[in-house]
Amino acid sequence: MDKNSIMPSFPMPMRGLLLLTGMYTFAWSAFFRYFGGDLLRWLSMNPTEIPEISGRVFGTIGMLFGFLIFLSAFYPISLHYLIIIGIAGKLLLAAWFIFSFIPELGWNKRSIFHLLFNELLWLFLLSIIVIRAIKVKKYLKRNPEV
Repeated sequence: MDKNSIMPSFPMPMRGLLLLTGMYTFAWSAFFRYFGGDLLRWLSMNPTEIPEISGRVFGTIGMLFGFLIFLSAFYPISLHYLIIIGIAGKLLLAAWFIFSFIPELGWNKRSIFHLLFNELLWLFLLSIIVIRAIKVKKYLKRNPEV
């Protein structure tokens, strides 16, 4: 880049979005961890039948990934690898939900809502954020005087 190029920045709303993503992931995963049976009955749209699967491990792993995404918001440029781990975690949780829970729960409006708004929507936003963090880090490496 030349001296007249615009310095890429990492705006505060992106940090706020990282904080929100981390808290949101942690909260939904805590629901799976502590209220797994009731949440799965609600997701199945058939409260009389209890799925044979447990959300305890799913919730625990989701809470871990939510915490890592939350931590990445404090220093997103230097901790961009935590954002990448968060993206991988969201992909893992989405695949886990599809292959473990969907065969028991079935496709319905609640399970689709969970998959789209609690797992897949955040992938798009986290991808934009990690791309920006990497651009800023590269710029700062090339221009140490900034």
